[in-house]
Amino acid sequence: MPSNITLITLGVEGVAEATAFYERLGFVKAKRASEESVSFFKAGGVVLALWSREAQREDGQAGAIWNRNGDIAVAQNVASDGEVDAVMARAKAAGARILKQAAKAFWGGYNGYFAGPRRASLGGCLQPQMGPA
Repeated sequence: MPSNITLITLGVEGVAEATAFYERLGFVKAKRASEESVSFFKAGGVVLALWSREAQREDGQAGAIWNRNGDIAVAQNVASDGEVDAVMARAKAAGARILKQAAKAFWGGYNGYFAGPRRASLGGCLQPQMGPA
């Protein structure tokens, strides 16, 4: 079986608030699989899930080790610096807090970071020299 990632679950403080934020970013919530306590979004070749941080901690029996957001950055690869700027502007308009304005990165790309509501997730946007994924 090949190694790949098909699902990314973000533990969030408020599922409804985080869901509305991602919908404002342009993600479309799956109607069949989603319910009040969890939201699923098609995100290119992966599924993005938003689930209660507490429920995820309990389900994983990981209360002793999962006590913060895990320092995870979820990124969207785009084709140009201008597209990075457009994604960052859309995130800000959706209610994100800009953590780092988009700028040239030491590794040759161009990226910026933003946080969703209540720091529900850390979002990044980057354009590596290899182009969009």
